[in-house]
Amino acid sequence: MNKIRILIITALAAICGGAYAQNVTTPYSMYGYGILGDRATSMQRQMGSVGYAMNSGRQINVMNPASYASIDSLTFLFDIGADVSMLWQKEGNAREHSTGGGLDYITMQFPICKFIGGSIGMLPYSSVGYAFGKDVTHGAMENQGSGGINQAYIGIAGKYAGFSLGLNFAYSFGNIINDVYSIPSTSGQTLFEHVMQIRDWDINFGLQYTAKFSRTERMTLGVTFAPKKSLHGNTWATIQETTRESEADTVASMKIAGNYYTPMSLGAGIAYRHERTSRWMVEADVTFQQWSKAKYSPLYEIGNPDNMVFEGMQFNNRTRFALGGEIVPKIRGNYLQRMAYRAGAYFNNDYLNIRGNRVREYGITAGFGFNTPEGKTMVNLGLEWKRRQAHPNPLLTENYFNITLGVNVNELWFFQRRIK
Repeated sequence: MNKIRILIITALAAICGGAYAQNVTTPYSMYGYGILGDRATSMQRQMGSVGYAMNSGRQINVMNPASYASIDSLTFLFDIGADVSMLWQKEGNAREHSTGGGLDYITMQFPICKFIGGSIGMLPYSSVGYAFGKDVTHGAMENQGSGGINQAYIGIAGKYAGFSLGLNFAYSFGNIINDVYSIPSTSGQTLFEHVMQIRDWDINFGLQYTAKFSRTERMTLGVTFAPKKSLHGNTWATIQETTRESEADTVASMKIAGNYYTPMSLGAGIAYRHERTSRWMVEADVTFQQWSKAKYSPLYEIGNPDNMVFEGMQFNNRTRFALGGEIVPKIRGNYLQRMAYRAGAYFNNDYLNIRGNRVREYGITAGFGFNTPEGKTMVNLGLEWKRRQAHPNPLLTENYFNITLGVNVNELWFFQRRIK
C-alpha cells in the first residue's frame, strides 16, 4: 500500500507540475497541431494501438471510456508509460539520425461501486518538435518548433446487461511554438515566432457491448464518439531583432475560439477473447476523424512567420486501421508460459496534406508482458517499427524504431481483512 501511495503522489506531482516530455522530433510536426496521439497505453501500442473493444479489467483502456465499468469492485489500477524513439530521416541524398523520448502517460482506474468505474490521468493529444535549416539567397533560414497539447482527464462508466457506457471529460492545455530565424550573410538575426496557447476542454463518449458465448469465450463491440468543437485560447506572432537588446514586437494576435477547431471523431472495434487453460484475444479497430471540416485559421499578416511555417498546408480526413492480439500460453504454467506475448500492425492516412501530398504512416509492433513476483502487477515492454512519408511525392521519409515501457500496477485496495 505504501508503494501505491508513493506512485499516486508521483503521478499527481507530474500532472500538477506539467512534467511531461515530448518524444517527437520530425519536421512534419511543424504543421497543424503536430503529430497526434491515440490515447494508447504501452500494452495497447504493442498490439497496433487497438482498444475500442478492449475491456479486460486488468489493464487501463482510455481509448474507450466504457471499459472503466469492467474493473473489479476491489481492484485499483495504476499505469505509467515512457518511450524512447530512434529516427532515421531521408530527403534526397541527405540522411539524418536522432533520438528522443520521455514520459508518455499517467493513468489510474478504480471502482466507484459494483457496476460503475472511474479513471483519471494525463495523456498527450499532440506533440511538436523539430529543428532544421537551409541556405537561402544572401543568408540562411532556421526553423525550430516545440510544445504540444496535453490532456488531463477524468472518466466514468457504468454497465448493465452486457452494455457499458462511459465518458471522458478532459482539460486540454499546452503551447505550440513555431520559430523562424532569418540570418543574413552580412550581419544580424531576426526571429519570427508564432505561438498557440491552448486552454480548453474536451469530451469523449464510449459504448461497448459484450456477448458471452460460454464461460470461456466472448466477443465485444465498441464505439467511441467525440464532437467537433472550437478550441479556446490565444495565438499571436512576434518579430524580434535577436542581435539587439530590444523586446519582441507583436505583429498579429487573435482569439483561438471560432478560428481553430478539433474534428468530429468516430472509432469502432471488434474483439474476440478466449480464456481457458490459455488466454488469447484479437481485435480490429478503425478510426475516422473529419479534419477536412475542422477550421484552422493561421495569422496571415505581412511579415508574419505563418506565411513560411504553414505555406501549402491543408487538412484531410484522418483514417486509421489497426489489428492486434495477445496470447498467454498457459495461465498456470511456468513463468515463460504465464507471460503475455503481443503483436499488431496499423496503417494511418494522417490529417496533414502538404502541397498536395498526403502524409501516411504504417507500422508493425510487438511486445511482452512480464508478471512480477508480487502479484498481478505487470511490466509491459514493447517494440515498434514505423514509417512515415507523404504521397505521391514522398518529401521526407522517416523510419522509427520505438521502445516502449509501461508499468501496470494491479492491487487490491478496498479489501478489509477480518481479525480472528
